[in-house]
Amino acid sequence: MKTIITGKNYTPSDKLKETIEKKFAKLDKYFSDEITGNVMTIKEKGGYKVEATINTKGMIFRAETKADDPYDCVDRCIEKLSNQMSKFKTKLKAKHKGLKEFEFDELPEFDEEQEEIKVVRSKKFQLEPMGEEEAIMQMEMLNHDFFVYLNMETDSVNVVYKRKDGNYGILETSY
Repeated sequence: MKTIITGKNYTPSDKLKETIEKKFAKLDKYFSDEITGNVMTIKEKGGYKVEATINTKGMIFRAETKADDPYDCVDRCIEKLSNQMSKFKTKLKAKHKGLKEFEFDELPEFDEEQEEIKVVRSKKFQLEPMGEEEAIMQMEMLNHDFFVYLNMETDSVNVVYKRKDGNYGILETSY
């Protein structure tokens, strides 16, 4: 796996980069060499945050941790990613059967009892063409965290969502 390391609000030390590469190398046995892992270390007020994303063909594994020490963040990110992979091992094996990119037999079994994923509510609605600002306004009026709409400029389905920092994000679809 190729690991790309970036820093935000500071430049991570060579020692930290070396530690990140070493820790992420432990996940190599689950993936082929073509897979890319992105790690962003962020210096925040009162500590550090590490965001790690592994993009595979059709799957995204993501972990985010905060701590006073960036090395502790890295350890906890690796643990979260391993737990995600272990938790969904059976479903991932079924979905990616026969693909060389994944080596799920190497994944440890998940300790906790597997919780069944089930949809508890389904809702249908008519997509309305609108712009980003109108979609944000609709979301706020509904007091929701996200809103699905038809972008009138691109004629594609988009999702506007409220971020933890109070700002907004947009997911744009394509196929």
